[in-house]
Amino acid sequence: MRTFIAVVIASLTALAALAIAQPTVPDVPFHDALRGTAPLDTEPKPPLMAPTENKDVIRGLNYAQQPPTIPHKIDNYQVDKNANRCLACHARSRVEESGAVPVAISHYMDRDGSVSGHLSPRRYFCTQCHVPQADTKLLIGNTFVAVEDIRQQPASKKQKR
Repeated sequence: MRTFIAVVIASLTALAALAIAQPTVPDVPFHDALRGTAPLDTEPKPPLMAPTENKDVIRGLNYAQQPPTIPHKIDNYQVDKNANRCLACHARSRVEESGAVPVAISHYMDRDGSVSGHLSPRRYFCTQCHVPQADTKLLIGNTFVAVEDIRQQPASKKQKR
């Protein structure tokens, strides 16, 4: 019984010593892909904004269900409750003359899934989901592969279990 009590007391003493021990600070400064080495209690100087791409080339997706990006400049486009400049080219009635990608049919559905003849109010403000791009260095890596691009191995190469 005494040895049991001695073991319990020794364990509690060791745990108490660990609890009051000071945390160690690594010698290497913390580095975050978005903040760099700036301490969390400071505001780092933001990088210069890169110019917007204006290539009119449709980019691939970076993740599943990603809204397509805008492949051209949209500076000074009016997109508010009074007007939507995007629809001058992307409205289904205008795509034949503009050559632009038409607004997806999902943008004509209400929240109950009913399709109407006009753009749904919840899909009216294009830049809520669609954004222009800049040709810059990636801040973080991405290994996303679209389902269509995943190729199955031939049956002869599959491992037998």
